[in-house]
Amino acid sequence: MVDYTYLVNDIIQASENEGTEFINYIPKMVNRAEERLTKDLDDYGLVSYTSVAVSSGNNILTLPTGTRVVKNINIVSNSTKINLLQRTDEYINDYWPVSASTDEPRYYAPRNNSTVLIAPTPASTYGGQVVHVSRPVTLTSATPENYYTDFCYDLLFNASMIEAMVFQKDYPTSQLFEQRYSQLLELQRNQARRTRRDDMQSPASPAGADDNLVANTN
Repeated sequence: MVDYTYLVNDIIQASENEGTEFINYIPKMVNRAEERLTKDLDDYGLVSYTSVAVSSGNNILTLPTGTRVVKNINIVSNSTKINLLQRTDEYINDYWPVSASTDEPRYYAPRNNSTVLIAPTPASTYGGQVVHVSRPVTLTSATPENYYTDFCYDLLFNASMIEAMVFQKDYPTSQLFEQRYSQLLELQRNQARRTRRDDMQSPASPAGADDNLVANTN
C-alpha cells in the first residue's frame, strides 16, 4: 500500500542515499512537494465543503482555515440554496456603501486571504457553505495517507525527487525529474478536465453561436 513510509523508502532507494542528514531532511522535501502539487493541480480531490454561519449585521465572513481558492459561497434562505455571485471589493463598496444597511446577501468579494466581503449586509443570520480548494492533510508517519498518495502518487514521488536532487546538489538529475513531473502533471490535469465534461456533452463554440464542433474528431 502506498503511504508516507512507502514514499520515504522510495525516495531513499531512488536517490541511493541512506545518510542520516538526507533522511532527516525528507519530511521537508515531501512538504515542498505537497505544496507544489496544491498550487499546480486544479482537481476536485482538493475541494472541501465547509458549513459556515453568515452572521446578521456583519458584512465580513471568515473563510475556513487553509482556504487557498474559493470556488463558491452559498447561503440558505427560506429553505432555498442561493449562490452568491463573486464581484470585486470596489463593486461591493459601490453597490452597498452603507454597511449598516441590511438585506438578503447577493454578492461576495475577496477581502484578503482569510476573509470575504458580503453585500448586502445580512439582515439575519443565514446558514451557508463555502466550497474551497485546500491543501490535504500533511503527510507524516502519524497521517500516512492523503489525496496525493491515493490518487497521484507518481506526481508526488517526482516532485519529492526534484527536492531530493536539489538537496544533493545534483542539478542535472533534478531537471530529469522536472521533465517527468511536467509530463505527469499534464496527464493529471487532463484527467481533471475530463471530470468536468461527461461523454454526453458536446463542446460549445467559443464564439457563443451554435455548436459547429463534432465530438471525438480533430
